[in-house]
Amino acid sequence: MIEEGTLLWEPSQTWKENANITAFMNWLNVKKGLDFHDYQALWQWSVDEVEDFWQSIWDYFEIKSSQPYRCVLENSDMPGSVWFPGARVNYAKYMLKNWDSDKTAVYYLSENSPVGQLTFRELSSRVLILANELRRLGVQPGERVVAYMPTIPEALIAMLATMSIGAVWSSCSPDFGTKSVLDRFQQLEPKVLFAVDGYRYGGGSFDRREEVQAIRQGLPSLQHTIYLPYLLPTGKPQLADGEYLWGDLLNKPEIPFAQFEFEDVPFEHPLWVLFSSGTTGIPKGIVHSHGGVLLEIYKTTTFHANLGPESCMFFYTTTGWMMFNMLAGALLTGASIVLYDGNPGYPHIGILWEIAEKTGVTFFGASPTYVNLMVKAGLSPKQKYDLSKLESVLLSGSPSTPETFRWVYENVKKDLWLTSQSGGTDIASGFVGAIPIEPVHAGEIQVRMLGVHVQSYNDDGQPIVDEIGELVVTKPMPSMPIYFWNDKENRRYMESYFDVFPGVWRHGDFLKITSRGTCVIYGRSDSTLNRYGVRIGTSEIYRAVEALEEVQDSLIVNLDLPQGRFFMPLFVVLKQGFSLDEAMIGKINDKIRSDCSPRHVPDKIYPIPSVPYTLTGKKMEVPVRKILMGIPESKAANRGAMANPSSLDYFVNFLQQNNDYSLLDENK
Repeated sequence: MIEEGTLLWEPSQTWKENANITAFMNWLNVKKGLDFHDYQALWQWSVDEVEDFWQSIWDYFEIKSSQPYRCVLENSDMPGSVWFPGARVNYAKYMLKNWDSDKTAVYYLSENSPVGQLTFRELSSRVLILANELRRLGVQPGERVVAYMPTIPEALIAMLATMSIGAVWSSCSPDFGTKSVLDRFQQLEPKVLFAVDGYRYGGGSFDRREEVQAIRQGLPSLQHTIYLPYLLPTGKPQLADGEYLWGDLLNKPEIPFAQFEFEDVPFEHPLWVLFSSGTTGIPKGIVHSHGGVLLEIYKTTTFHANLGPESCMFFYTTTGWMMFNMLAGALLTGASIVLYDGNPGYPHIGILWEIAEKTGVTFFGASPTYVNLMVKAGLSPKQKYDLSKLESVLLSGSPSTPETFRWVYENVKKDLWLTSQSGGTDIASGFVGAIPIEPVHAGEIQVRMLGVHVQSYNDDGQPIVDEIGELVVTKPMPSMPIYFWNDKENRRYMESYFDVFPGVWRHGDFLKITSRGTCVIYGRSDSTLNRYGVRIGTSEIYRAVEALEEVQDSLIVNLDLPQGRFFMPLFVVLKQGFSLDEAMIGKINDKIRSDCSPRHVPDKIYPIPSVPYTLTGKKMEVPVRKILMGIPESKAANRGAMANPSSLDYFVNFLQQNNDYSLLDENK
């Protein structure tokens, strides 16, 4: 065992001198007369003087507005803060600022295709052609464009084209079931849909043409569908009015960059809609702004990821996760990015490291779960792959344990900046994360990120140190959601973040801030199901499972286990006359696989007499999760606030009988 907090790596003096954050601190000294001796002093200034800090980000990255803005922050209330009122910008314009470069912008590959490349010039050309075609189809600023596409260049091109004309982007990966997609896209009333005919994963082919038709039929607002024959690239589908082939739209003359008019929009204009996991109902449409994302992603990729023109970033993600948006954001720095569409363990467990070798990745990202897969497979990447260009590894998607950190240093590279972060869909970035000039300690996240006033609160709303509390943010930041889609009177927005500590953002993570300023995340304090980087909510599982005539009720939780593992059991109440035999288990799993996601098929299914409910009729997922993680019942649940207190007995007994969960996830 390795203890949490064990020192594993320290940056060399040369590394620190060459870091982007050092250049920024030197710039602040010369331009602003500010002298910071270390990162903690810089962070403190960034949260004490919020307006000065974000003005410095605007100036440092030379953001231009087509008209003057009145001030940096007009209202500091949360929610309701107004950033750079009067400013007009366009996020896509900055992502394509290297439009005339023949440097590689995107490496891409899939299970069935080798590594391909797009230069910045080629990427920009295709984006502008598609943007022009979207305008020709009548897409106006503020209208929605959605995609049902995997992690491929076409998804990136469609996203950039949409943003460049001021339309609003949203996407789902094609492994999402029809209902999960419609739960999201129906809210948006999109005008255009980009879709593939299918995809390959784990060596198998998945035809999604029927799903695409069902999605189209479920979106009455849809006027245009743009098909990409991807699974069957030589296929020529019959096209009706309003349907187009990707290749036909892109087969147009190039548009000179100087002649293309990016749609300059107000700072707070909606950029994209990222959907929550749907824990408490239909997934929430989280809306971010052009200006807020521009400043936040510039800050994060440049300073906290230390990316620049010589960098190459890879993160294994789907288009349904905000990490796709973050990966794309690395283009702001002039870095190359790598897109991979496929199974991280197929055709062999080392495929992601093979990709890193072939593309010269300097910044490698995956989940702690992926590390655990390699541990089980006995793979030591440094013995098999040339990782000489690799400088940093980012672990994200779930908490990283000290054992995970140690494994990386022992099996990937000794001289490595290993990073972890926590943030996500809500802010399209991180709250706590990495910084290249600080040491790395086992199981700990290096710092609180610049401009993010993170605290750990106890139940009384008081900040605590060296204790586990709720992750909160006490001051606004530009990439906080401008609103939730169709959220009348900001009701769901308030309930999501501000119903526990008024005026203070409560994120839903368990956090410890150490006296050294490092951070440790202990998992979600809500009931989001995060599997292999894909987050969905329990309500989506319930909608699928409880649609079966044999199922009366259900409850699902995800348990974070040591060494980056997890165990996700589903508990079901069956109707009278039915039993949980192999056929029933298969039927339930198939339903979840088709309606929700194959990554959220439970590890095991158990019959129970009843699901615990509160007096107000809410399933008690979080208390059950706490009990199954070993927290005493007296601290995990209040039977006096329950509609059926005796229902907890099953879960208390379950823990006593199955306290070693390593015996329960042998099928992983």
